[in-house]
Amino acid sequence: MVQCPDSLVWQIVGRNNCFQKKVNGHTKRSGCTIFSAEKGNLASISSFKFSGLANSKAVDISATSDNTTVISVKTSKSSTYPRKAQASSGANKCFKRSSATVKSLVANNYYRRDLEAAALAKYSKVYQANRISKKVRKSHPSKLGRK
Repeated sequence: MVQCPDSLVWQIVGRNNCFQKKVNGHTKRSGCTIFSAEKGNLASISSFKFSGLANSKAVDISATSDNTTVISVKTSKSSTYPRKAQASSGANKCFKRSSATVKSLVANNYYRRDLEAAALAKYSKVYQANRISKKVRKSHPSKLGRK
């Protein structure tokens, strides 16, 4: 497969792909919000910055079925082959050490410094969800309106 620039891939894929979920309206005028469920999209927002399809460098943080966290980084060598493109590593240590691992993978080695805040935010939410599902921490019931 031929390498092509990231911006060209976004122009082709950005407005129409199978990962997009449109919420609250059908047109721009009615306030349509477009989310994306692709692998490598940290914020689940359909934009060039967060896209895992269009960027040759992408980061993904996800929870597995056995309540562990996996950090995946898109390798530049095989970025055009989706099945081989992800290099994964686990982050199952204490929160402080794992957040340092996320920082070192994303920002400290100049991989995608613009995604550091989004990666740390996603990791903290996945970590909290894993602790609740392991029954280490109790979930709080949500408050519904006035009483």
